[in-house]
Amino acid sequence: MTYRISGLDPAAFADTQALLAAGAIRVRADSKPGFPCRVTLEDAEPGESLLLLNHVSHDVATPFRSTYAIYVRENASEAPDHVDSTPGFLEHRTLGLRGFDADGMLRRASVAGPGEADTALRALLDHDEVAYIDIHNAGAGCFMARAERYDG
Repeated sequence: MTYRISGLDPAAFADTQALLAAGAIRVRADSKPGFPCRVTLEDAEPGESLLLLNHVSHDVATPFRSTYAIYVRENASEAPDHVDSTPGFLEHRTLGLRGFDADGMLRRASVAGPGEADTALRALLDHDEVAYIDIHNAGAGCFMARAERYDG
């Protein structure tokens, strides 16, 4: 099963002043890993400036609607696509994987330890009812990325 993981659209985070006015907080990375950017799908380097903000990651009209804090590098301008591979920033974390159907209802879930993301994503996508998987940091609970079925 082929899947794609894409960074969030950088245009949604381009107006730093508006984000700050809406409650975002400017932070500086002081370690690596520890500050995963949801646009670039990389951990920020120590000293880099990021915004910590609330993000609706699962905007559906079901009980599974989800919103939580995420980091975004200031001036992040490109969102990469990873096809049939996981971004490196996922590989050293324990992840909660939530498999949703096309209507946004949770159908399957699992936990993947460090280095297990690809295998766990494929196992969930082996179930036809799973249309996409939201990937969360298992400890903090924050949204990391979405894996979607991909036909090329």
